[in-house]
This record gives sequence, C-alpha cells and structure tokens, in this order.
Amino acid sequence: MPDKHLSSQFDSELNSVSARVMEMGGLVESQIRQAVYALSQFSLEAVDTVASMETRINAMEVEIDQELSSIIARRQPTARDLRLLLAFSKATANLERMGDEANKMARMVRSIIESGAPRSLPSSDLRTAAELASGLLRKTLDAFARLDVKAAVAILKEDDLIDKEFDGFVRKLITYMMEDPRTISPSLDLLFLAKAIERIGDHSKNVAELIIYLVKGKDVRHTALDEIESAVL
Repeated sequence: MPDKHLSSQFDSELNSVSARVMEMGGLVESQIRQAVYALSQFSLEAVDTVASMETRINAMEVEIDQELSSIIARRQPTARDLRLLLAFSKATANLERMGDEANKMARMVRSIIESGAPRSLPSSDLRTAAELASGLLRKTLDAFARLDVKAAVAILKEDDLIDKEFDGFVRKLITYMMEDPRTISPSLDLLFLAKAIERIGDHSKNVAELIIYLVKGKDVRHTALDEIESAVL
C-alpha cells in the first residue's frame, strides 16, 4: 500500500509538470500568433504584446526546471520515468527558444515599421511561412500530449516544407536587393525575420524527435527522415 501511495503521488507530480509544459507551450503559440499578426498588419501594438509575453515565458521555464530538479532529487526515477522528466526539460528549453524567436520577429517588424520600408517587399510570402511554423508548434504540442509517434514523424516532414519556404524566400530577397539597392536594409530585416521563423520550425522538430525518443527509446537526432520512418513506424 505505501508503494502504491508513493507511485500515485509521483504520477500526480508528473501530470502537474506535463500540464505546466502544455501551458507554457500554449503561451508560446499565442506569442508566435501575435508576432505573425504584427507582421501581417504592421502592428506596433502586437509587437508590444509579444515583448510583454516574453517575461512570463522565461519565468515559466525557470519554474518548470526547478520543479523537475526537485522531483528528480526526491524520487530518483529510473528508466522511462527519467527519460520523461528529461524530455520535459528539453521540451521546455525548446519552447523558451521559440519564444525568443517570436520576440526577435517582433523586433524586426518594429524595425521595418519605424524605417518606413516599402510595402512592396515580399512580406506576404513570409506570413505564409510564419503561419506554417505556428501551425507546426500546435501540432507538436498535441503530439507531445498524446505521445503520438506517427504525428511526430509527420512534424519532421512538415519542417522540411518550412526549410524550403525559407530557401525560396532568401532567393527572392536577393533578387529584390540586386534590382533596387534601396531595399537592402529592409530586406535584411525580413531575412532575419525569415530565419527566426525557420528556427521555430527547427525547435518544433526537436520536440518531435523527443517524442520518438520517449516512446521508442531511439535517439533519432541527425538521422535521415526515411531511416526514421523505417525504424519507428
């Protein structure tokens, strides 16, 4: 009976941390949506909202890490439970970095607005990529909550689409800068914005790889997609 009681307490602590990670993920998703809105509407108000959310996200990362450290010290978990706690820690770190990238996006939008950059630059292409990245995070959080390996593999594939969007956008920006040197400064802002979006996709991919590691016990980092599919599906 005491063992069962301890096990039930541990499960409750794991569920509590999981809920906190999901809460943090939802906050980061909202922050990214605000950054996308700031870009689509050239809204300084949305830029300020993104910046204000950054403080809360950073605090949540610290709180979750402290909770995880406390659980590990008190429970000394082994095998799969330890993997789960480490995955929570890594997922939290990736979420915090996504928040950093959203904040970076907002700063670039502010720079574009304040410079009076021409609206003829291809920011609509960038919005498409940003919406892809935001949607990818939503799918990643859902897959993490359900520990869904199939969904995790689909996320890895979708990240490739964001990478292709980024490559195409860079080529387009280079063309704009070559044709009109006056667009160089705002184009560089858009380039940094595009890189931030691409990095959000990369962090979602990292979390998807964590899901596979948790469920299958396989570390698939730096592994080709076709090899991952044959190994885990």
